[in-house]
Amino acid sequence: MNKSLLFLPDISGFTEFVQNTEIDHSQHIISELLEVLINANILDLQLAEIEGDALFLYKEEEKPSLEKLLAQVEMVFTAFYSHLKLLEKNRVCPCNACSSAPKLQLKIIAHSGKLQFINVQGNRKPFGVEVIEAHRLMKNSINSNNYVLISKQLSDEIELSTNYQSKLFDFKLGENEYDGKKINYLFSEINKNELKLKPFAQAKRVEFNKPPSLLFEMEFSISAPQLLEFITNYALRFEWVEGVDKFEFNENEVTRIGTEHVCVINGKHLNFTTITKKGKPGQLVYGELTTNAPPLDEIFQFYIINPLTHSSCKLEVEIYWKVKSILKRLILSILIKKIIRKNTQSALDNLFLFVEKMNNIANKE
Repeated sequence: MNKSLLFLPDISGFTEFVQNTEIDHSQHIISELLEVLINANILDLQLAEIEGDALFLYKEEEKPSLEKLLAQVEMVFTAFYSHLKLLEKNRVCPCNACSSAPKLQLKIIAHSGKLQFINVQGNRKPFGVEVIEAHRLMKNSINSNNYVLISKQLSDEIELSTNYQSKLFDFKLGENEYDGKKINYLFSEINKNELKLKPFAQAKRVEFNKPPSLLFEMEFSISAPQLLEFITNYALRFEWVEGVDKFEFNENEVTRIGTEHVCVINGKHLNFTTITKKGKPGQLVYGELTTNAPPLDEIFQFYIINPLTHSSCKLEVEIYWKVKSILKRLILSILIKKIIRKNTQSALDNLFLFVEKMNNIANKE
C-alpha cells in the first residue's frame, strides 16, 4: 500500500471571529471561504470532511512532487486572500462580521501515511495513525496563524529541506510532542504581499448629475445597521415586497457590491445587481440596478440610511432611470411613473410595519 497525502487547510481566527461577530453573516463568510478553498484544488484531492473552519482533504496512495505540492499550497493561499480582498473592497454591510473578515488568516497542514478507511452512514472516511497525527499538528508551537506546515515524514519523501527558499517560502525546522511522541516538521510563514491575488469585478459605483426621478423618505424606530440588514437580506423580501412569486439568490452569500438576485414576477425574471454610490459621512448606502424592466432601459434604486439615534434612523429611497426611446419616455411619463411610485410607497409602508412587528417581538423576549 502506497502512502497517501493528507492536506488540511484551516482558517485561523475562526473561533474568535464567530464568538465576537454577528452569527448569520460570520457563518455565510466562513461558508464562502470554505467553498473557495475547495475550488482551489489542483491536485484532484478528495474531500473527506468539512470540520467547522477546516477541510480534511487527501490523495489516496499518491503523493505529489515537491513542486506540485507547493503549487497547491500557493493556489490555496492565493484563492483565500483574493476572496478576503473581494469581501473588503465590495462590502456594503457595516456589521462586525463583514468588517473584520479581512483579518482572518490561513494555515495548512500536510502529512503522509498509509490510510485505512471506515464507512459511516455510507461515507468513506480516512482512518489511521497518520490521520490523528495530522490533526494534532494543527495545534503546534508556531508563533503565527499564517503558515504551511509539512511533516518531516512528508518533507523527506518529497525531498524538501530547510535550504529551500523562494519569494513565498522560507522553511524552518520545528517539532512538537504529542502523547510522548515527538513529531518533526518544516514550516514556512506566508507573506501575503508575495501572493499574486486574483482580480475580481470592480464594484459598480455610479453617480448622477441630476436629481432622482422619484424620492421617498420615512423614519424607522430601529438602528441604521439593522434596517440595512432587513433591506439587503433577500430572504426577508417577502415580508415587505408584494407581487413577487419568488426571489432567487445565493443563500450562503453575504450581500455585497456585485452580488445578484432575481425577482420572478408572473413568470418573468428581473435580474438585479447590487451597486452603490458615494454617500455622506455616517450614511449607509445600498443600491440595485436592473436592465431588463421594460420600458425602462436601466433603473437604479438606492436606499440611503441616515442614523438619528442608536435606535432610530431615516430612510431615503432614490430612484433613477434611463430611457433612450422617445416613445418609451412618453409611456413612462403617462403610466410607468405612477406604477413605480405606488409600488415603492407600498413596499416602504410594508417595511415600516415589518420593522414594528420585529420591534414588538424583541420587546417581548
